[in-house]
Amino acid sequence: MPTTQLLEPDFIRRIERLSLVSKKIFSGSIKGERRSKKRGMSAEFADHRDYSPGDDIRSIDWNIYVRLDRLFLKLFLEEEDLHVYVLLDVSESMGHGEPSKIDYARRVAAALAYIGLANSDRVAVGAFAHDVVEVFPPTRGKGMMFRLFDFLAKLQAGGETSLSASFRSFSLRNKGRGVVVIISDFFDPSGYETALKFFLAKRVDIFLLHILSPQEAEPELTGDLRLTDCETGLDVEVSMSAPMLKMYRRNLRVFCGGLQDYCSKRGINYLFATTKVPFDQLVLNYLRKTGLLK
Repeated sequence: MPTTQLLEPDFIRRIERLSLVSKKIFSGSIKGERRSKKRGMSAEFADHRDYSPGDDIRSIDWNIYVRLDRLFLKLFLEEEDLHVYVLLDVSESMGHGEPSKIDYARRVAAALAYIGLANSDRVAVGAFAHDVVEVFPPTRGKGMMFRLFDFLAKLQAGGETSLSASFRSFSLRNKGRGVVVIISDFFDPSGYETALKFFLAKRVDIFLLHILSPQEAEPELTGDLRLTDCETGLDVEVSMSAPMLKMYRRNLRVFCGGLQDYCSKRGINYLFATTKVPFDQLVLNYLRKTGLLK
């Protein structure tokens, strides 16, 4: 996909004022440009507290001392360095559908990365299949936008999926706390439970964007068919009848519902969408409703 097709200039203008939201309080290694609920020593006043022996006398509010004859310290909003990690599934199954899931997913990744860079967050992108196969290392500033877009545009779908190996590898490489956004169809025979524990243990904000194609969500196949698993190459012959389609849809609902329930019980944000949903609507409406963007 050409870099110029990832995000249209008009769409970039529409997301210019958005920001990624962390529901937790993180301590960055430097003072960045993101407001924190912590009290620190930036320029914006937040509150007062009583003076205690040993406190920095430079923070004493002498105006209050003159009026009340009591010592109070001025507290300020501290600014923090938010890490934004976008994990993009590039396994073989993501190359299917119309439009293809990988094309749709990397446009979402590009939008989130741009919003992070525009807000001076530290943004890293990892592409995974059987493991983490490509990484755009943590970076900051809108000046890195085109290099990151070029990285996303060159990604190709291929290989089997191993969520556990990929998430373990990525979590070990990236220690900063912040927001982790995972964009995937989550088609892994080994499941997702063990994989997600690698991020749950890090106390980060986790957002799952579960992407399927319309053909997967509502297949219209009929007759005797030979179906091939695009990742393993295994064949299975089926007679696609109305009862078989009904069973498929029921199993898919169970799979998606199970993932959503797992996330809900563990404080993980979950959003399901098919590539039929207009891309701009997904970002500007649905991702804002989940609380990922504001």
